Amino acid sequence: MAGHSKWANIKHRKGTTDARRGKLFTRLSKEIIVAARLGGGDPSGNPRLRIAIQNAKTANIPKDNIERAIKKGTGAEVENYQEVTYEGNFGPVGIFIEATTDNTTRTVANIRSYYNKIGGSLGTNGSLAFIFNRKGVFNFNLPDTISLDELELELIDAGAEEVNMEENLITVITSFEDYGTMQKKLEDMHIEISEAALQRIPNVLVTLDNETFQKAMKLIDLFEDDDDIQKVYHNIDITEEQIEMI
Repeated sequence: MAGHSKWANIKHRKGTTDARRGKLFTRLSKEIIVAARLGGGDPSGNPRLRIAIQNAKTANIPKDNIERAIKKGTGAEVENYQEVTYEGNFGPVGIFIEATTDNTTRTVANIRSYYNKIGGSLGTNGSLAFIFNRKGVFNFNLPDTISLDELELELIDAGAEEVNMEENLITVITSFEDYGTMQKKLEDMHIEISEAALQRIPNVLVTLDNETFQKAMKLIDLFEDDDDIQKVYHNIDITEEQIEMI
């Protein structure tokens, strides 16, 4: 778990400053389109859309872009996106990919090409079921009106499995089943969520030597640079030295 949280924090900080900002906009816009298509364009009655819009605002996506994405999801000519997952390995590392695509043939061909270039192989769906658990993850700043101890008690009642704080940023982890309950609890407490998502959290971590780690990161970077791919999860237990290498 610690390995996952550390990597998530690194990627969060990196994502606000690197050249992938345009790709981040594309991915968040796709999530809005899909959420609007599945649950309608009114965020008050569509929790997934409400979270998608909040995540987009946190990434500073302009309001006009958000509104256009909602219209694409609810308009007569809805973009035909499918949500698909792919599971594979790089040596001992499990890699779980979530994609949103209008052409699965193109997407899987690209994924295979990245494996062929760096190494590893695409597996069958379900092959990583024992490595990753699907969890709800919420990030927000600690409100001034409540102490961390009081907040933790409130959130445990709503199904929180973990409540962690780093530099005033609270991270709450719930089971998949309690994701909606926690979302409503935070909204009822008038806590502004900066980011929320269902994530694949590894329960089996592996350590890599530095050379293998660098190769694994090159592969993960290729996946993350693909416009069809929304999220990439792995189970590498990253060392402090490897954090500096990133």
